[in-house]
Amino acid sequence: MDQQLPGHLHWGRRYVMVEPTHFRVDYRINPFMDLADQPDRDRAMAQWRELVGTIESLGGRVEVLPQRADAPDMVYAMNLGLGVVAEDGREHVVLSHMRYPQRRMETASAQPWFAERGFRTLYVGHEGVGAHLEAGDAFAFGDALVVGYGPRTEELALKHLATELGVRVRGLRITHPGMYHLDLAFCPLDERRAIVCPAAFDEASAAALLDLVPEPLVITEEEALTTFCANSIVIGRFVLMPSCPDRVRARLEEWGFSVVLVDVSEFHKGGGSIRCLTNPVDVTLGRDLPTVPGGEVLLPGA
Repeated sequence: MDQQLPGHLHWGRRYVMVEPTHFRVDYRINPFMDLADQPDRDRAMAQWRELVGTIESLGGRVEVLPQRADAPDMVYAMNLGLGVVAEDGREHVVLSHMRYPQRRMETASAQPWFAERGFRTLYVGHEGVGAHLEAGDAFAFGDALVVGYGPRTEELALKHLATELGVRVRGLRITHPGMYHLDLAFCPLDERRAIVCPAAFDEASAAALLDLVPEPLVITEEEALTTFCANSIVIGRFVLMPSCPDRVRARLEEWGFSVVLVDVSEFHKGGGSIRCLTNPVDVTLGRDLPTVPGGEVLLPGA
């Protein structure tokens, strides 16, 4: 099933996910985590399988990477790395270098898994010891790779990304402690539209993002934090969401999208939702992300 809107997103059909065999809350690295509120393993597994089944029923493809027993957050596969397809068809993944040491071992398993499947694997810096980069901060939209920096990704990583991939990077400074990744405040819907939460950013970055998106669906801080509605994925005209405020649904349907709700509430206990659980690896340079010789970084106010 592949019903598409004019100007639809071409990417978001192929995902890498991590089966939650060892998902739990062992530490606190974001405001949602509470060691006294552990996820129910059986319920989490059932929710994860429902998400996989829904993606596949809508025409998406899912590849599953095993979870390390010592990496409870590895289930949030979005942050394993930034996948892109070069113009010659070769697949690449820029592996994340996590801000918190509790998650850094994840790439030790992700790197060989990607390499065995033909991906060229690379790091920002040298083998994960350079600038911090977390892939949940990076999305192709418009003429650039839009990258949030501050809580998890360092500003220095923007330059490395631009140079390594040969693309324009538009940086946005994230300042809200509860929206520590861009994927909690920004969700591309098609070539002109995106869900945007301005409260996640400093004033200049919020203004820059609203200028970048021709038709933004603006959500409030409360909507972003209590419904995780920006942490959604899009497959053609279908928007897979953990929950959806009535006014957000009305606007999406007015634009021709169909909202598909998938309950992943057990994963909210670790601070992530549908987008965090799914890593798209089919963003294609030259189609979804224009190439720029030598790369370019643009910051608000610069």
